[in-house]
Amino acid sequence: MATVIPFEERAVARLRDRLGAIEEANQDLIAFARGHSGAVASIHEAVLAAIDADTVECLLHVVTQEWPLILGIDSVALSLIVGSQGFRADGSGVQIVDPTLLRRAIERVNGVEMRTVERGHPLFGPACELIRAEALIRIECEPPLPSGLLAIGQRAELNLDARHGSELLMFLGKSLAAMIRKWLILPQS
Repeated sequence: MATVIPFEERAVARLRDRLGAIEEANQDLIAFARGHSGAVASIHEAVLAAIDADTVECLLHVVTQEWPLILGIDSVALSLIVGSQGFRADGSGVQIVDPTLLRRAIERVNGVEMRTVERGHPLFGPACELIRAEALIRIECEPPLPSGLLAIGQRAELNLDARHGSELLMFLGKSLAAMIRKWLILPQS
């Protein structure tokens, strides 16, 4: 007499397992899409706030004071080499920085660099002690206009999605560079 093997039970069990795995992957995808959408909206809001600046001083205020709130981060510092001088702007104001040191820091960043750290980049100033995740974004303008770095920092360690995050941050950096050009190019008569 032949034995009947219960294929149906096994097949149903495997289908349930596969359906569970697909449902879990779908939830992960939805969570990523919501997070990515939120990040895109924050970056767009930050750029729009900077576009509304009507002076260079106002632009620096928006970048260093408003962007942390808009982007949900802890610290923003903007360092620029203007002519032969180096400057760093953060929440506490504008400070002079050695342009040679700043130039070296700029040369080490190719576009966007995101990383977790034990201590933030020195360009954060006093806040560097608190930074555990940072993004350094190169600000490039044609000479004689300034070049520099935008440093964005977070106290919490983060799992960084380098590909998608760097594209958004590159957009933020290029937008800021365009606004810097807007304010520093003198109208020609």
